[in-house]
Amino acid sequence: MKKLLILNLFLIAVTVIAQPKPVYLWKNISGKQKEKTRLYVYQVPEAISKGVGVIVCPGGSYHHLGMPHEGYQVAEWLNSQGITAFVLRYRVGMHGYRHPAMIQDIQRAIQYVREKTPDLKKIGVMGFSAGGHLVTMAGAFFKENYLKAIGIEPEVSLRPDFVVPVYPVVSMQDSLAHLRSRKNLIGESFTKEQMDKFSMELQIHDDMPPVFLITAKDDPVVNYKNSVALDRALTNKNINHTFLLYEKGGHGYGMDEKKGGETARWNVVFKEWLIENGFIKE
Repeated sequence: MKKLLILNLFLIAVTVIAQPKPVYLWKNISGKQKEKTRLYVYQVPEAISKGVGVIVCPGGSYHHLGMPHEGYQVAEWLNSQGITAFVLRYRVGMHGYRHPAMIQDIQRAIQYVREKTPDLKKIGVMGFSAGGHLVTMAGAFFKENYLKAIGIEPEVSLRPDFVVPVYPVVSMQDSLAHLRSRKNLIGESFTKEQMDKFSMELQIHDDMPPVFLITAKDDPVVNYKNSVALDRALTNKNINHTFLLYEKGGHGYGMDEKKGGETARWNVVFKEWLIENGFIKE
């Protein structure tokens, strides 16, 4: 009863409390102090905490970021489930950034969360559209320390405990690529090596974290076959994963049923998946 009261009070507070004050991830890093990468921390009360954190990466074609519906609203739902959320405002193309800025930002976020919140035993990453590509990179490339060039050697693992790509960009191949995302990630002039490197269906390894993947066949922005290709790659490597392929839903709905209909209720299945895989207790 006490926990339920605390939860109810917390949910009421969420609707009236201002946006959390951001953490500037590069603030104390030599040569990077002017970078504006920010992490918004949505902490849950200890009494209802599940001991799990999720770093949320909004989409926007690696050009801009859909912070409200693919960031803040998602964080509030995660909080309602007793999960601490960290919304990452990573660097994007509209400000002149290209790879490796994005992967550096999410690796830095993972490092920060593991170091600053040791009470969280599991740290997952969730991304939408281009953010889905970014979190898949975080899962596939965790052994590649992109922070090393900045002089950072993390003492914590950069491997997320689980990866949640929602209507994600996956491939950089001409047949599937979301061209705007590709342009903003690796530019207009790129090599085949670069194209293959960032085609995530080609980069799934045996130690990829568990994946919860969602998309709809009528997505008018990112070809749903991106997710089909990722599902196939995960299956071929025997990676623990769930693939929700809906007939309708479109793109950019986040968790908004007014935009995505029943498809936007993927979070209900996601919670069940977290329980089934032992990340949270019911």
